[in-house]
Amino acid sequence: MKELYIIYIAKLLGIESWQVENCAQLIADGCTVPFISRYRKERTGGLSDMEVAEVKHWTEVFEEMDKRKASILKTIDEQGKLTPELRKKIEECVVSSELEDLYLPYRPKRKTRATVAVARGLEPLADLLWKGKVTRPEEEARKYVKGEVTSADEALQGARDIIAERISETAANRETLRSIYRTRRVQSRVTKAGSEAPEAAKYRSYFSFSQPIGKIPAHNLLAMLRAQDEGYLKVDIDADGEKCGNKLYYDYCQAQGYPSREAGLQIREAVDDAWKRLLDPSITGEIIREAKEKADVESINVFGENLRQLLLAPPVGQKRVMAIDPGFRTGCKVVCLDAQGNLLAHDVIFPHPPASRKVEAIEKVAGWVEKYGIEVIAIGSGTAGRETEDFIRKVGLPEGVRVFSVSEDGASVYSASEVGREEFPEYDVTVRGAVSIGRRLMDPLAELVKIDPKSLGVGQYQHDVDQALLKEKLDNTVESCVNAVGVSLNTASPYLLQYVSGIGPALSKAITDYRKANGDFTSRDEL
Repeated sequence: MKELYIIYIAKLLGIESWQVENCAQLIADGCTVPFISRYRKERTGGLSDMEVAEVKHWTEVFEEMDKRKASILKTIDEQGKLTPELRKKIEECVVSSELEDLYLPYRPKRKTRATVAVARGLEPLADLLWKGKVTRPEEEARKYVKGEVTSADEALQGARDIIAERISETAANRETLRSIYRTRRVQSRVTKAGSEAPEAAKYRSYFSFSQPIGKIPAHNLLAMLRAQDEGYLKVDIDADGEKCGNKLYYDYCQAQGYPSREAGLQIREAVDDAWKRLLDPSITGEIIREAKEKADVESINVFGENLRQLLLAPPVGQKRVMAIDPGFRTGCKVVCLDAQGNLLAHDVIFPHPPASRKVEAIEKVAGWVEKYGIEVIAIGSGTAGRETEDFIRKVGLPEGVRVFSVSEDGASVYSASEVGREEFPEYDVTVRGAVSIGRRLMDPLAELVKIDPKSLGVGQYQHDVDQALLKEKLDNTVESCVNAVGVSLNTASPYLLQYVSGIGPALSKAITDYRKANGDFTSRDEL
């Protein structure tokens, strides 16, 4: 990793450069986050798993940035405009917005008002106005009235279009406006569609909403942006156009010198057009995206903690379980599992309307409890969950049989997954889903690792945040939980073993295959 990236990460995380460098090297060698934080403390200076995960995240960010830099340098070089100074600036960038600002003037453009004006030969007129020495712009513009340019006013408009684009593509101007916009308020207003749609009522508190962009809570911003995506709100930043224009014009005067009065009027008109037509929409989008990135990180950290609590919920242990996936019309899917989670029996009962075969359902449940020595009953928390729990508690269960309501988030995902099909190839999705509910009561961690973390319902806005960042955080959380708790070598599934530091898919399969062929491991030497 380049030294400038190492220094940036170290400063950002408040750690030493050598810690970042060593950690990045271990990551490049294929070591996992738990492995590095647990077994390579001497190399990292005792970095925590959270700090190692952050270093890993930023190494991936800068790997992508290097690819982007190479693409940008190649594009500018092909245009014959790559100077040593520009190359140095690009290579020294560590912030993506700065990199894109440098590239903006050289980015291949679609047809714009400025490119049309350049094609009509109006760039020399724009250059004259830009230097500010023209005292009679209209008279100068008449020299360019030819071809598609039919009047001096049209020539001046084309020159102003070129200047406006030049102003909007100046990196210093864009950074100045970013600094201003970061101090302003983000606001939302209801659209016509929002005022007419009953579905928009849930966003009513945002119909006329305003809060400083730097202080808005993550859930507020995510809700506003979701409503905007659905067409119910318009979200922007309350920047003052006049003050922004004054600042841009002042900076122009500082860089180019004060223009003549006549040229200054043309420049000021171009400045106002650049802000309204080009800069305001662009910078507003950037700052809102920047705020959303911050909101994503805050929310994803919460989602990660929610997942940690879910995975580390106390297990009931190796007990014989009856699991019920409740339902009304299609009935309640029931499975009975032994203490190791193996399927013993499955059936469907109909204790609720419209079928309402309660007596039959009571007889079946009581029979299974007695036949299989059921110790606990797990009931899915979805549709008909409460009604099914009330029904089960009225069955007259033997003393000591406990009833639990279990989250069924992700059970349907597991039931249709490759893992579910591999474990129960001869059973349909309803049976697999009920088994998942029962097993997650017995050992939440061992069962939930088989399911994509995003399917476990870890947060209200989990589908609105950066999905790649969410996946990275949730995967790191699962890996951290498994390594914090440990696993039983003789009972862990191959899916659970894969999360142990140093064990991949091939080794986990080899371990379980050996176990099937030779029985339980009895010593470290066997492993």
